[in-house]
Amino acid sequence: MAVSQPFLFLKHRKHNLDRMTLGDLVYSFFTYYAVVAYIAVGIVSFVYAVKWFENPGRMLLAMLAASVVFPFGWYLVHKNILHSRFLYKTPFTAATWKRIHFDHHQDPNDLRVLFGALANVLPTVGGVIAPIGYLIGGRSGAAAALGWAMVITCFYEFCHCIQHLNYTPKLGFLKEIKRLHLSHHYHNEQGNYGITNYFWDRLFGTFYSKAGEKPKSPTVFNLGYTAEEAKRYPWVDKLSNGTRGDDHPRRFWQGKEGQGTQPEDAPAARGEP
Repeated sequence: MAVSQPFLFLKHRKHNLDRMTLGDLVYSFFTYYAVVAYIAVGIVSFVYAVKWFENPGRMLLAMLAASVVFPFGWYLVHKNILHSRFLYKTPFTAATWKRIHFDHHQDPNDLRVLFGALANVLPTVGGVIAPIGYLIGGRSGAAAALGWAMVITCFYEFCHCIQHLNYTPKLGFLKEIKRLHLSHHYHNEQGNYGITNYFWDRLFGTFYSKAGEKPKSPTVFNLGYTAEEAKRYPWVDKLSNGTRGDDHPRRFWQGKEGQGTQPEDAPAARGEP
């Protein structure tokens, strides 16, 4: 399928964040179709918020509610859905789970799977934030809340990219959230679920500041989808071509040194893609 000029960047090896500069990231970020869509929805929402303008206090309150609900909602989804183990157990949800989170933990620096899928993010954010805004400030509140949620989404996505970019931020805030997020990816995935806001982690006891506060997790890259699980629930394994990418790409049935005997029921042994 043909790709327009701005998106050709994502087709080459340089999509790996550990090989990109900050300038590369800024370019690819603002030409990525999902980000363009978020910006467009945000602009349209703010235009309608002004058009339907009624009560400035309620409009601001709706935007404040979006600022609270967004990180709380992300925390709940990240912890209880993306890191749950029920999505890979059915062929109907395995592909979605693989795309929206498993692939990101397999290769945290791959920009193509770092961004949330537009088809998932936009309906979810809009479906939660807009009704809350409407309850607070009517249609102008709904539009303002949705527009502000798009700003938050872009901020969240950009910070998430910075956290995986081969770059040391100068701002203390960015440096700290990067350190905390990388511990989620490389030390123990059962904590530090926030991206830009760790208030909810602190409140619910899933926050850890130093690696020594939690043991190293054996499932930090596979999220519990181990070789044994792949045999029982093979759909993600098939979609992954029987490979895994946790630092040392190898077959699910291979050990750390790449040794092992391929089982007869492995996808590759069956000649499946």
